[in-house]
Amino acid sequence: MHTVNADSRRVTRSVPSRLAAPAGVLAAVAAAFAYVGAVDPNEPGHYPVCPLLHYTGLYCPGCGGLRSAHAFVHGDVAAALQGNALAVLGYLGFAVLWTVWVVHAVRGRPLRIDPRPAQVWTFGALLLVFTVVRNLSFGGWLHP
Repeated sequence: MHTVNADSRRVTRSVPSRLAAPAGVLAAVAAAFAYVGAVDPNEPGHYPVCPLLHYTGLYCPGCGGLRSAHAFVHGDVAAALQGNALAVLGYLGFAVLWTVWVVHAVRGRPLRIDPRPAQVWTFGALLLVFTVVRNLSFGGWLHP
């Protein structure tokens, strides 16, 4: 059901229709986590290997992410952090962002994500530092 707001001539959608996109994204993420939870990445042959690790022996920022997700689904947060600590932060960040999206959708306000350049550079620097440290001898605690 759509209504037209006379003041702004803007079409206002119903709450269920505004929640369709967040619900669809949540369903897709839940299905991905369910699959990774059911198909153990610790067993060889289920998933492709990381090309960077395979050809260079270096861990990329995503290495261990599937093992981390598998452990997270099974409630083993310590193993999830061991698999890929940055991925666990990503899961939590997704949960917060998705919740904010739902609240905005219920209130009828669009969610605008407009990071400042400093925020983008900070995120990139965090990814770079994580990648470099996990490949150095003293960063062994970040190896998957």
